[in-house]
Amino acid sequence: QVQFVASGGGLVQPGGSLTLSCAVSGSIARFSTVSWYRQTPGNQREVVATISTGGRGATRWYADSAKGRFTISRDNFKNTWHLQMNDLQVDDTAVYYCNTPEIVATDRWGQGTQVTVSS
Repeated sequence: QVQFVASGGGLVQPGGSLTLSCAVSGSIARFSTVSWYRQTPGNQREVVATISTGGRGATRWYADSAKGRFTISRDNFKNTWHLQMNDLQVDDTAVYYCNTPEIVATDRWGQGTQVTVSS
């Protein structure tokens, strides 16, 4: 089974930046869409950003809260994708996960990475 491990989280001050990475055991090339999700205590996971690749190149989607601050990218050759997060705010504090819609549908989640934004 494919497994996802998110990394790159940490403690950062408001306005700071982090880059998250997703390591995959297997090829991500078979997944047209890969995504980043986040979850805060007591809340459901929410999609933060997605990137889809196809014949017309890459298409990115961002949650309103991430627009203009976060950038998602993927590297099929390295079997990884990233989330560059700039101008982080306290509300961005959460556990971040990488996953794909196909795997999310089976309710399988890998290891997340904690992002804490605090002064």
